[in-house]
Amino acid sequence: MPSSDSRHRVMVVFGTRPEAIKLAPLVVAMKAHPSLEVVLCVTGQHRHMLDQVLALFALTPDVDLDIMRAGQDLTDVTAAILTGLREPLASHAPQRVFVHGDTATALASALAAFYAGIPVSHVEAGLRTGDLHAPWPEEANRRMIAVLTDRHYAPTESTRRNLLAEGHPDASIRVTGNTVIDALQMIVTRIAADASIGESLAARFDFLDDTRRTILVTGHRRENFGHGFENICHALAELADRDDVRIVYPVHLNPAVQEPVRRVLGDADNVHLLEPLEYLPFVYLMSRSHFIISDSGGIQEEAPALGVPVLVMRDTTERPEALQAGVVSLVGTERASIVAGAARLLDDAPAHERMRRATSPYGDGTACQQIIEDLLR
Repeated sequence: MPSSDSRHRVMVVFGTRPEAIKLAPLVVAMKAHPSLEVVLCVTGQHRHMLDQVLALFALTPDVDLDIMRAGQDLTDVTAAILTGLREPLASHAPQRVFVHGDTATALASALAAFYAGIPVSHVEAGLRTGDLHAPWPEEANRRMIAVLTDRHYAPTESTRRNLLAEGHPDASIRVTGNTVIDALQMIVTRIAADASIGESLAARFDFLDDTRRTILVTGHRRENFGHGFENICHALAELADRDDVRIVYPVHLNPAVQEPVRRVLGDADNVHLLEPLEYLPFVYLMSRSHFIISDSGGIQEEAPALGVPVLVMRDTTERPEALQAGVVSLVGTERASIVAGAARLLDDAPAHERMRRATSPYGDGTACQQIIEDLLR
């Protein structure tokens, strides 16, 4: 189905909540541009959480592969996306396919586009830990996507250097900042502009107050399943014994996360276990937090833009610029290390202030504009 006018047709593919958050502002900006025609394809890799983000940004997919089935593993997911994209790529005939990050959706979509002879643009390109097993399988996914890509949108100078070190031409790389800052600014502006939203959020989280400092927690990394999550939960239980904190934990739906969290923390005082949150209320919770404990990559980018320190429950990070800027700190998954890192930010006011005031290295919220300019150029 060739384009009926002179507009440049692109397909944007995503399937998980993090991808949706980071690509939604790009899709919104592309749809508003008169020279672009956008085909939005979702895979449904995260069904419920994905739909929440689509609703928040008022986006309706043109293609929904709806690939999730009970009991699937990564092989099933990757194969379903790869075969599922064959017909939409042929019928919509995009001139370029955009993928994001390091998910199974991104890898399979890039490979499907490559097989169809369609150029691939990779948003959030160049993140590396150097260890194929940390994070797993994301480190392998993003390296393979880079080989299939001819336009790399790197969020920082360090990610650009990673791509250059792997032999990708300098002319194929553009440093744009991270699109998550674009998304974050859109939501912060929406909350600030509508008093009814702020009132609704305050009522929804009425257990937050100024008498206790809020610690927001998230966790979902596969490499932390088992022993790692046991340690994390026991560390949080120890922190919850303090009378000056309130721990808020939206718990990932994966049973490998739900079981230890509910078992260890279900009856703990000062711990509020929540269902996974939509993005808007999650941004509100981030803004109300004294600091965040997380193994998420996105939070390492988002929270610093709000002036909120992050303790990262991993031994390595593909975001070294955040470490260098002083906005995050690695604490791993050992109980004592997590407790010590949290105690430092609770008991050492200057240490907390240094992290809070450090400058975010992830751009100024113009990443989408820069990507569109590069695409049309």
